[in-house]
Amino acid sequence: MLEFLFQSTTLGAIVVLLVLHLFYSSFSSQEKKTEPPGPKPLPLLGNLLQVDLKRLDNSLFDLSKKYGPVFTIYLGLQKVVVLAGYRTVKQALVNHAEEFGDRAVTPIFYDFNKGHGKAFDNTQAICYAASNIMSAIMFGKRFEYKDPVFQAMVEKDHETIRLTGSAPILIYNLFPCLGHFLKTWRDLMKNVEENREDTKIIIADLKETLNPEMCRCFVDAFLTRKLNLEESEIKDSHYHDDNLVNSVTNLFAAGTDTTANTLQWCLVFMAKYPYIQDQVQEELTRVVGSRQVRVEDRKNLPYTDAVIHESQRLANIVPMAVPHKISRDVTFQGYFIKEGTTVFPLLTSVLYDESEWETPHTFNPSHFLDEEGKFVRRDAFMPFSAGRRVCLGLSLARMELFLFFTSLLQRFRFTPPPGVSEDELDLTPVVGFTLSPPAYELCAVSRQ
Repeated sequence: MLEFLFQSTTLGAIVVLLVLHLFYSSFSSQEKKTEPPGPKPLPLLGNLLQVDLKRLDNSLFDLSKKYGPVFTIYLGLQKVVVLAGYRTVKQALVNHAEEFGDRAVTPIFYDFNKGHGKAFDNTQAICYAASNIMSAIMFGKRFEYKDPVFQAMVEKDHETIRLTGSAPILIYNLFPCLGHFLKTWRDLMKNVEENREDTKIIIADLKETLNPEMCRCFVDAFLTRKLNLEESEIKDSHYHDDNLVNSVTNLFAAGTDTTANTLQWCLVFMAKYPYIQDQVQEELTRVVGSRQVRVEDRKNLPYTDAVIHESQRLANIVPMAVPHKISRDVTFQGYFIKEGTTVFPLLTSVLYDESEWETPHTFNPSHFLDEEGKFVRRDAFMPFSAGRRVCLGLSLARMELFLFFTSLLQRFRFTPPPGVSEDELDLTPVVGFTLSPPAYELCAVSRQ
């Protein structure tokens, strides 16, 4: 027994020493090239004790002020290069798209793919409306808001997005072996699997009524293309049923969450800043009147367009974008970054860049207006990221936000609930993979 204990202890010590050796080697090895600077990491933990996992983007933004626009941190054993500031992020994602264009697949994403005048919570109504847009594109149909399957899918998607950005899942992405021990991971995977099963049922119904001559939706396009492939081609392509289920499930969730979150932020900003809401509604009345707003009206509504853009900028709903990965060794801004390194394009630092925005931490539609009141595009406006990994739904999201926002502001004035002043409206976000507005109720007063 003593010999067994001695051997076990010795083996354990050897393993620990090997891990520490590899860990320190990775820190000290500069491959005779200058790597990005950063805070000194601790063994095994790296820089985890120096950041707030609940608002990692803010912690990284603060570190960029000390270590510069390109710096290195260690999240546990994982080395990450952070890009901060508009010029740096644009240079990487646009000018060096080949090197910075790969997507880093974190463990959790890998697992996925295997009344009148009364204040009310508008979260559900907005989520359902945004979800039905995605449903029409994915499935060629809209759901009734009272449909229990639809309600469950939307609720599980919302919870999935929230949990994906939680501290336990960030820990899991650093130490995947902990997955089954984390209740958050188990809850998250349960949600994902249940929504996959619901998606399979909808796809099965569409298969039964498929007409290759008439494309009703994204699923039809996928299935029709698959029909035209030989069996050997299907094996070597992405046209597998599992890929279809994964794509539809993920697109449905992402398209719903980002649009619904941004629209909710727009409305709470209007309640927070009534004088800005006044100007939006004056412009809508003058230009559009009582008729239904059309997409082509955007060019004649510069102030309204500026308010929507400013809402997206200040809301900053995807603060760290989707992690990228270096596709080949690159020297960037004088620093050597090795192939395979994970990169965080810190969108917070772009959207709040003090060298690009006159009042970065203030809601100010003038950021997008010239001296004559005409709308101006800003290069540092990157809520959808940039380069090869820019959001696929960018055009759809812009159209949805414009039509939803203008239609609501045409018909209603949004105010805080009785007894709450504009100054008391809290803008502290609820943190998940995206940043949602805090739980709140607003009054929607008819303008008719």
